[in-house]
Amino acid sequence: MSVEVADLPWPPHGVETLPWRQHVRGGTKEDRMLRSIDATIPPLIRGLDYRPPLPLALTTENALLAVAQADTDAEGHSAALSRFMVRSESVASSKIERITASAVDYAKAIAGHRSNPSATSMVAASSALHELITTVGQRGRFELVDLTRAHRALMIDAPEEADYAGRLRDMQNWIGGNDHSPRGALHVPPTPERVEELMADLIIYLNRDDVPVMLQAAIGHAQFESIHAFTDGNGRIGRALVSAVLRRRGVTRNAVVPLASGLLARRDDYFTSLGAYRLGDPAPLIDLFARSARAAAECSRETITRLKALPDEWAAELKPRAGSAAASLIASFYDFPVMGSDEIERRSGSVASQAYRAIDQLVAAGFVQEVTGRKKNRVWAASDVMAELDDLNRRIQAAM
Repeated sequence: MSVEVADLPWPPHGVETLPWRQHVRGGTKEDRMLRSIDATIPPLIRGLDYRPPLPLALTTENALLAVAQADTDAEGHSAALSRFMVRSESVASSKIERITASAVDYAKAIAGHRSNPSATSMVAASSALHELITTVGQRGRFELVDLTRAHRALMIDAPEEADYAGRLRDMQNWIGGNDHSPRGALHVPPTPERVEELMADLIIYLNRDDVPVMLQAAIGHAQFESIHAFTDGNGRIGRALVSAVLRRRGVTRNAVVPLASGLLARRDDYFTSLGAYRLGDPAPLIDLFARSARAAAECSRETITRLKALPDEWAAELKPRAGSAAASLIASFYDFPVMGSDEIERRSGSVASQAYRAIDQLVAAGFVQEVTGRKKNRVWAASDVMAELDDLNRRIQAAM
């Protein structure tokens, strides 16, 4: 039996068949066995109203309550905890794209060392997320330029993407297939000529205040992923969009809940639910987002408690003199868990010799580790903070 569009909870994507002639960077390359492609046409959603089943509505409300409770826990420590949570979310979001790096390489990349491209990319994802949530939160509404600026922050250090950073795509792309042909692709987004109109429509939807928050975040994300507005980096920008929705709607004010860790644990389900959205059913994705948000929020509360206690624990063991270099660095490593030599000297408030004696104390106590193994341009990281980054991700995935 055929299903009418009117029977579906959300309009499915349309399809247009186009002659295949792929314009790639540096020229044109054709797949001689491929004569046409079926590009999707996402529906315009600015005025659409989706009412979820009651059990799903309750699931989303419980998730929002958990997120709000975790955000309240971070109050008063928002600067330090926000940096940590942004990094946690960005690392998990990068791992969904198979971009991984060790904690040590990630710490070095935070300090500006670019020897590991994956670690550098993770740091760029953190910058993009911070850019998006800060701008949207302060203004109280989305604008297209917010997404293009976040994309520029994400891709500007990727040599092969620098020319496309911060620009809506002007070529056809796809998910799956291979570099030169969408044969076997999981999803072929709309043609580039449709992107601007679809993005304008999405921005209107994201600025609505009459849509339940978790629905708006999940559907806005799925619509963005379906449009695939950029040549690369769409997944990470799309997941950053979720945190920006929560910030704009006032669910979070102090921190970011690393929802991407929950999605990472159910990566196959995540991509399957995006496919269901394109077929006209947003419920699986909304449910997955709600469960991921709740798991992330509940696990984050434990992390927030641990992190808030660290400075007092360090001080209790080292017993630094008030105003000393060691006391200053204990506070600084809480706010900035990765620091290079210049920053150590500046934040210690002391001469260099005293700053490095204090660092030696912190290293000997096991609170800080030097991560470069060099004699010059050294970088130190707060061991407990970096370990907590990995531990939070593991606990969220276990909860899922």
